[in-house]
Amino acid sequence: MTDVYPLQLRLSAPRETNSLGVRITKKDNAVEFFKRACKIFSVESEMLRIWDFSGQTSLFFTNEKSKFPSYQRQSEGIPLELQVYGLSDSFKCREGKKDERAAQHSTITNSCCGSSVMMNGSGGITNSNFIRSFWGSSCEAGSLGLTGLQNLGNTCFMNSSIQCLAHTPKLVDYFLGDFGREINPDNPLGMDGEIALAFGDLLRKLWAPGATPVAPRTFKSKLSRFAPQFNGFNQHDSQELLAFLLDGLHEDLNRVKRKPYVEVKDGDGRSDKEVADEYWRNHLARNDSIIVDVCQGQYKSTLVCPVCKKVSVTFDPFMYLSLPLPSTMMRTMTLTVVNTDGNSQPSQYTITVPKHGKFEDLIQGLSVACSLGVNETFLVAEIYNNCILRYLEEPSDSLSLIRDQDQLVAYRFIKDVEQFPLVVFMHQLMEEQYMHGKMTSSFGIPLVSRLCNSASGSDICNLYLKLLKPFQTPRNDSQECLDSSESATLEEVSGTQDTTPPVLGGGVNSCYRNGADSPVDFGFQFYITDEKGTSKDKKIVMNEIVEKEESKQLNVLVCWPKKYIAEYDTRLLSSLAEVFKSSLFAKKPQESVSLYKCLEAFLKEEPLGPEDMWYCPGCKKHRQASKKLDLWRLPEILVIHLKRFSYSRCFKNKLETYVDFPDDNLDLSTYIAYRSDQICNRYMLYAVSNHYGSMGGGHYTAFVHHGADRWYDFDDSHVNPISQDKIKSSAAYVLFYRRVIEV
Repeated sequence: MTDVYPLQLRLSAPRETNSLGVRITKKDNAVEFFKRACKIFSVESEMLRIWDFSGQTSLFFTNEKSKFPSYQRQSEGIPLELQVYGLSDSFKCREGKKDERAAQHSTITNSCCGSSVMMNGSGGITNSNFIRSFWGSSCEAGSLGLTGLQNLGNTCFMNSSIQCLAHTPKLVDYFLGDFGREINPDNPLGMDGEIALAFGDLLRKLWAPGATPVAPRTFKSKLSRFAPQFNGFNQHDSQELLAFLLDGLHEDLNRVKRKPYVEVKDGDGRSDKEVADEYWRNHLARNDSIIVDVCQGQYKSTLVCPVCKKVSVTFDPFMYLSLPLPSTMMRTMTLTVVNTDGNSQPSQYTITVPKHGKFEDLIQGLSVACSLGVNETFLVAEIYNNCILRYLEEPSDSLSLIRDQDQLVAYRFIKDVEQFPLVVFMHQLMEEQYMHGKMTSSFGIPLVSRLCNSASGSDICNLYLKLLKPFQTPRNDSQECLDSSESATLEEVSGTQDTTPPVLGGGVNSCYRNGADSPVDFGFQFYITDEKGTSKDKKIVMNEIVEKEESKQLNVLVCWPKKYIAEYDTRLLSSLAEVFKSSLFAKKPQESVSLYKCLEAFLKEEPLGPEDMWYCPGCKKHRQASKKLDLWRLPEILVIHLKRFSYSRCFKNKLETYVDFPDDNLDLSTYIAYRSDQICNRYMLYAVSNHYGSMGGGHYTAFVHHGADRWYDFDDSHVNPISQDKIKSSAAYVLFYRRVIEV
């Protein structure tokens, strides 16, 4: 039978100009009415509410079957409302929720006959907070969009990124709409529109009512075709996939069919705003898509030449921000500090310095760590094969010249003796032997001090005995009686260090016995040698003046008898740490850092690396310029990538640093170089891509905000609610924020 005046139901979808309509006979009773509506729209009953706007607005149906009202009124229009959570444009601040909800409820209940309530639209009065207050706390969230993605074999990285994009405002509405008309198949930089079509088809399946977990085989196939790096079923990076996908979607949907040639002009003294706007116009002339509209921002890049001070300013677009964790901007370095006063043993100090800092940063950090006095200074040397390879004396040298495997010693001196030449003592056994499990003749840290130009052999002997004293092992009674005269000599020498510089002289009789040429202390023999300690050019005689070249260091090789090795702690003398020793199994303490600190590290001025030299137009040469970034224009959707993975020639490492990121009020107002009162620079979190595990093997998931205070954990095909207090973790890898629209 055909009704003359059939009942018409309208489904209002967010930001859609077209409405879906069905006709249901008025003869059906209330229960059948509701069931048939659910069947037609292929949705569950919990997702539907029917409102009667003819005359007085009232809830016509609820999903509680025991409370079904009977249909008693002839209505001209009964809109069928389909709830969609988490995609509201009017995502307001959560301050003053109660007042907002009360105002929204008042507005709705006074709507006139025939008006349509868009639960997720751009009407300005509705948002996710409104939905919850409107339906009451007993209402369950709709299941639209809560569809998992099957893991096809290590495709969790892809699933994580797709779920975050699948819940990105405007992108969802765009791909659920008629996006095909903007496909640009002729773009040589695109992928024939196939990536956009495959992504749009996948999004429609994820948002289909009553959907079951989707197997993204078609999308994976298209992805592998155009991005062979993602072929196969190996573990990959969700951020790399996200970067490729955003760029591919942009080119496939680029509204510019023919990109004009744009010549970049110099600022020529113009204001930054004028130059930035010109850069942005030039960018839009060649790039115009939904991705640019929603996801792209602009930053200011300033380069300064260290030689001619030439300044170059450009304004470049960005799709996402890759923020370093402060621990990746810093570097820990371990050095061995050796006192030259003969009163203490060597000590190791581990300090933190800027990764791209200078040698003066190292000296400053080390001075603080070991409480260097105002009258003291350091002489830092690199040790290799038990000899000094080089001295590090230039304050402006980059710390990148120091490798993790290097061994550094900082010799602690009194400033007053800097005018005296250096004397470097290297140690060697008189015969090769096994020492600490290795066949060797040379051993130990070179001991360094300063000596006057007219020093004799006995002066050198006394100086060495003084430097060696901290390494002595405890002696038994017979040894102490045997060498009591020597001990007195050493104590006399060392006792002068608090008041005099470490430039030692001594009488001839203090170092040898009965006029003999060999030292008293166990028969040490001294030779003048080269910088590597490989030659014995001349034996040093105790009662003779040692001749040395003016203003050059004196290298002395000290030969040890085998039987006296046990009298000194040679292990302590030979202990020398590397600058950084990686421990694969050592458990590190949990680090914590604010997202704002990560942003500050990103925006901090720093020198370019040696591999990123800048060609200075003033010098006409490549220079290691300093670079400074500033945020200039922020997008509606701000994607923040946390750089957790670090790579070196030998190691790949993941940083488990806990980043404390805001979830409802990321305020970037103070970080914007150009501020406009018309644009809000506050953001709210709506999705997180997580990585669990290590570099070798891990797992990706996604947390997604789905309206009100509801969050869901998307773990491949499994989708489960998660409490908001569990969103923040050390697994957070890519953060998705949306701009707050203030009303």
